[in-house]
Parts: sequence; C-alpha cells; structure tokens
Amino acid sequence: MSDSQPPQPSHSPRKSPTGSGPGQGQGQGHGPEGAQGSPGPVTPESSTLLLVGARLTDGRTVDVRLGGGRIQAVGTAGSLPAATGSRVDLSGYLLLPAPAEPHSHGDTALTADSEGPVSYSHDEVQRRATEAALLQLGHGATAVRSHVRIGDVHGLGPLEAVLQARRSLRGLTDLTAVAVPRLLTGVAGADGLAMLRDAVKMGASVIGGCPDLDPDPTGFLEAVLELAAEHGCPVDLHTDGDDPARLSRLATMAGGLRPGVSIGPCGGLSRLPLDVATRAADRLASAGVRVTCLPQGDCAALERRGLRTAPVRLLRAAGVRVAAGSGALRDAGNPVGRGDPLEAAYLLASQGGLRATEAYHLVAGAAREAMGLPEVRVEAGFPAELLAVRGDRIASVLSLAYSRIVIHRGRVVARTSAVREYCDSAVAVALDLPRQGRTEPGP
Repeated sequence: MSDSQPPQPSHSPRKSPTGSGPGQGQGQGHGPEGAQGSPGPVTPESSTLLLVGARLTDGRTVDVRLGGGRIQAVGTAGSLPAATGSRVDLSGYLLLPAPAEPHSHGDTALTADSEGPVSYSHDEVQRRATEAALLQLGHGATAVRSHVRIGDVHGLGPLEAVLQARRSLRGLTDLTAVAVPRLLTGVAGADGLAMLRDAVKMGASVIGGCPDLDPDPTGFLEAVLELAAEHGCPVDLHTDGDDPARLSRLATMAGGLRPGVSIGPCGGLSRLPLDVATRAADRLASAGVRVTCLPQGDCAALERRGLRTAPVRLLRAAGVRVAAGSGALRDAGNPVGRGDPLEAAYLLASQGGLRATEAYHLVAGAAREAMGLPEVRVEAGFPAELLAVRGDRIASVLSLAYSRIVIHRGRVVARTSAVREYCDSAVAVALDLPRQGRTEPGP
C-alpha cells in the first residue's frame, strides 16, 4: 500500500516563497481512480464542477453541482444535466463537509528534526507555514487557524511571515493568524501589550496567548479581553485547565464577549476530581466559552505535556461547545504530529467514547463554528467546502482514510490517492479481498 502527498492544483493566484507556485505540477485530465476534472486556470466564480455518484452519510448516492463557490444543486444519480464545466467521478467515495483546523502552529511546524537552533527568519517561517497549511489541506482542512508567537527576540517577524503565507495561499486554503504574546503584565508585559496591538493592526484576526505562563494570569486575561472588545476580535487562549479557580475567573470575565472566547487544550480538566471538573464545565457552558481539545496531545505553547486530552463527553454533557484540532505538526510539542483532522476524529471515536459521526462533527462543523466560518452541509446553497473520502460511512473512513479529494470554494484543490494490492495467491482471490484504488490502468 502506498499513501503519497497529492500533486498540487494547476493554478494558484500567487507564487510560493520558493519560487514555484503552489499550483504547479499537475496537468489537467484524470485524477485518482479515473476521476476526471482537475481544474484549469479558472476561478470558482466562472466555472462549474459536477460531482458524480457520491455517497452521503444517509446512504443516498447523489450528483452534486458546484458553482460560484457554493453548492448549486444536489440530485439523485444521473439527474443533473451535464454542464460545460469539469466532472469528477466520486463512485466509492463518501462526500462530507470539509474539516477545518482550529489549532495549529505554522511558525513552529516541521522543526522537530532541525539540527541546532530553529531559524525564525522570514523566509523560513513563511516556508514552514505554507508547507504546513498545504499538508493540512491535503488531509482535508480547507481552513486553518495558526497560533503564532510574537515578542521576545523575534518580535513580529514570525507573524509577518505567516500573514505572507496566508496571502500566497489564497484560493487554495483559508489561513488565519492568532497573535500569541508571552507576557502582558508588569514591566515586561508593557512591551508585549504594545506588540499585541501592532499585531492586530498588521492583520492578526484573533487574539491569543497563554495566561498560565504570565506571573499575573488574571491581569493577562483582562488585557486580552479588553483589547479584543476594542477591536471586535475573537479570543483563543492556551490553558491546561487544571486550575478550577482560574477557569471560573475566566468564565466570569469572558461571559458575553462577542465574537467569543475559545480555550484549549484543557487536558488538565481530566486530572481534576469529577465533581470539580463538572462544576468547571458548567461555568464554561454558562459563559459561552468554547473548548478546543487536542486528541493527539498538547502543543509546545504550554511548555509542558499533559497526561490526557480534555474530557470531551463531560464538557458536552454540560453544554460546552467543543471542537477538536490537531495541535503540533512535527515540532517540539509532537515530533510525529500529522496535522490530520481525521486522525483527531479517529482518536475521539476510538478512545474518547464518541460515536464516529459525533467525532467527525468536532473536526468539521464544530471546528468551523469555533472559527467563525459559515456552516457547511451537502445541500444546495451552502459553501462548496467538501471532502470526499474513499469509503461508505464515517466509521470506515476514520478507520482507513487514505484516498481523499479536497474541494475548496467549488474546485478541487488537493488529492491523495492510495492503492492497496495483494499478491496473486489463491487465498486472496478466493476471499475477494477489498482493494483501494482503480481496478484498471488509468492515465
């Protein structure tokens, strides 16, 4: 069996920082399993795309027509008239709303194998952030929220590089930046607060940070929430969640803030006594504070490793809105992190006690909601942010999610094709063992 990174789409509005555009390297014609319709140099607004023979989670097999970046029509197989645009055969694929990644670190991604100190030059950070976003896009995440450290010796340089990566990726994936200051109180915090204000002016659309690491966590929260209210920005904070008194203060202070407050990964909540954790969850729910859990493990921003993931079932039972992210992508927080939303869903289903459909919702619909993105359904009128995975139901694709086709703004932007073959033994033939991939040679 092979599982390779998909070739890049054939058109991109900007060149990558390495000089070869992210869209180079794929010609038009046939995709994996003989699927036709690799997009040419056109915009989603000027083209249509017909998805043929896709299976939905309710068991129906449908055709789906996309245009103008949205789903135009969904009909029974063969019911939609052929259009002048492209056509993709999704026979054998399950069609889902695309995942989103609410918690990544593009500035530190892919640094686990670095020899010596990690470089934070503009070009290196931009390259890492771009590569990380494309890896996550290949897994299916058409929107990524990247937490970026600011301050210390690097100042605003990493943020500027990630914002440049965001511009270069426009049309392929939606990348947003969270400004993450280290300190916001005391003498040292004055510089951090000034830099945080500059970060918002530069284009950071979310305000973050880690109150746990500030000498005055309450003062840190006050500064962040005041600035967020001033600029109308959402807040997304790192916390282990192991201090119920601190969580209670956060809930009291954050209640009513619009467009909202998210915290994570909150693995420490799982280490609290059940009654204490339940009361903390109730307070978070009453205040409308969201929790983003990281089933694959904590990230390096907390500078410590939690023993468990957040108690997702307890939080959801209390009414807390929970999303799931991937966290570290091959950096100090997780040297083998994959940045794969479907792996996060798999872990929630296999170890977190959630049904497969619930687990997928946390990395798709709930993640998009946490990021302030519009809802996606496979219905007419909704955004064409879709993921097709070879399989017939969500449980099967979480178990063996190899071949994937990713659609962003109504066009195919990434493909991963995996082929499983067995030797020509009598046993394999007699059992008719399943294979992934096309059964006939393709172009």
